[in-house]
Amino acid sequence: MNAIETYVDELAAELRGPARVKARMVQEIRDGLTDTVTARTDAGLPPEQAVQDAVREFGTPAEVAPSCQRELTVAQTRHTAFALLVTVPVLLGGWRLASTIGRDQSVPTSQTAQLLAAVAGTAAVVGCAVLVITRRLAVPGRLPLVLGWTGTAASIAMPLASIALATTLPPAENWPLLLLLAAGTVAAHFALAYSAKVCRECAAQVE
Repeated sequence: MNAIETYVDELAAELRGPARVKARMVQEIRDGLTDTVTARTDAGLPPEQAVQDAVREFGTPAEVAPSCQRELTVAQTRHTAFALLVTVPVLLGGWRLASTIGRDQSVPTSQTAQLLAAVAGTAAVVGCAVLVITRRLAVPGRLPLVLGWTGTAASIAMPLASIALATTLPPAENWPLLLLLAAGTVAAHFALAYSAKVCRECAAQVE
């Protein structure tokens, strides 16, 4: 059984993708190997021979990894697309509220914030399209990489847009809104930036 753990550890080290999906995939392979080895030892084979036969049947970690990675890459692509759809619209609502308050206080609208918000909004539209594509069609080879960089661009645009808006509003009058916007921006940035980074790494694995 130690040989099985070594096998799945080597396989897991080669894979990138959503942690839960990866853990479930590795567990299924571990269970399959264990059942195969148990069946062969019950049939009278020595444990070492049973493990060798099971690995020969399943394939080595290097042989199994590509097919597992393709599945994980699809899952990570969808995960990043969903992260875009969750984070960007919430911040767009916060930015819109801040802009409305700014106009009520005779604060000029930040053109920089509008441009950055447009970048983030476009990324969210791309994320929506990716969710539809990955549900109905095979994933194009470059799509995970494109979405990874799209998510990264949005994760950079979001804090910059929030900063651009925050610097236009009088802090003494708007500190609760600014604090809430800052907290939401930080949380959204890190969630999306990490997911986009893993998406790019998955894309590199399958190229």
